[in-house]
Formats: sequence, C-alpha cells, structure tokens
Amino acid sequence: MAQPKPFAPVKLVCGVIYKEEALYEEIRRRLIGEWGSVDMESPAFAFDLTAYYEPEMGPNLKRRFMSFSGLVAPEILPQAKLRTIELEAAFRREMGAAGRPVNVDPGYLTASALVMATAKDFSHRIPLGRGIYAHLEFLFTKTGVKTLDWTYPDFRRGPCQEFFRTVRELYLRRLREPPA
Repeated sequence: MAQPKPFAPVKLVCGVIYKEEALYEEIRRRLIGEWGSVDMESPAFAFDLTAYYEPEMGPNLKRRFMSFSGLVAPEILPQAKLRTIELEAAFRREMGAAGRPVNVDPGYLTASALVMATAKDFSHRIPLGRGIYAHLEFLFTKTGVKTLDWTYPDFRRGPCQEFFRTVRELYLRRLREPPA
C-alpha cells in the first residue's frame, strides 16, 4: 500500500498587473518583505490580450513576474493569495482609489508545472481552502511548455514562457544543492 509522502518544496512566484512603475516598485518592496529576496524578475509585458481589468484599473496595463529565492511548501498557496488580497486592499486605502491600483497573483513552480492561485471558481480549478483555488497554468515538457485550454492568454506568449523556463532552471539547480 502506498503511503503519503511530504510534498517537495516549490518555487514561489508572483505576477503583478499594474499601470504605474512606482506602484510596481512599491508592491515589489512589500512582497520582498513578505517572502524574501527576488532571484528573477521579468521585464514588463503589455497586458493587452484582454480588457478584463480595465474597468477597475484603467487602460495601458503591464504585467511583470518575479520569483523568490527561497523554496516553500506548496500548502502555503492559499495563505499567500489571501496575503496578496490584503496588500491590494492596503494599496487601495492608501491611495484613496476607487478601483484596484495593482493586481497581485502568487503561484508556484514545480519541475513539471506552473500553478497560480485565484479566488475565482471555475470548472478546471481545484479548491485549496479558505476560498482559494489552484489554477494549473501550464506544464513543462522536455522541449518547452505545454499550454492548456484554460491557460491565460498572456501566459501563452513566448517571452512569458521563456521567463518561467528560466525560473524552472533556477529551481532545479536549487533542488540539486546539498542540504544546508
């Protein structure tokens, strides 16, 4: 009979949708305060394949991704998403904004997949707890990335996938390091 084993540690990542660079820099600073140093950061990508956030955030949005140096237990994903929801609310209060000034989505990367957290239910999302769901974004293969029917449009772009392939290489190297 197979016995359950502890989950392997994962690499925490975060996507940030924003309009102003100063907002991005401030949320980046706060996320580092939450989860430690950033070891990889993407350039800004135009968030222009959907208008989903425009009513709340305005036009000309950008998205950036970052990965954090330390490895974490995958079980922290609901807690991480709830924390980013709190950070978004704090920004809104501090700025006196009617809408959301930034959108912050945590996730994690394994050797085989990228999983993002969401508070929105849908048929393909897995409930994790406390109103948070896992959204399997894509799979890593020997030759690259396999997108899924529900992969977000901007995650289908080559530069985005290249960023996560590079983060995966960092993760795999880190797993091979001898324990401290």
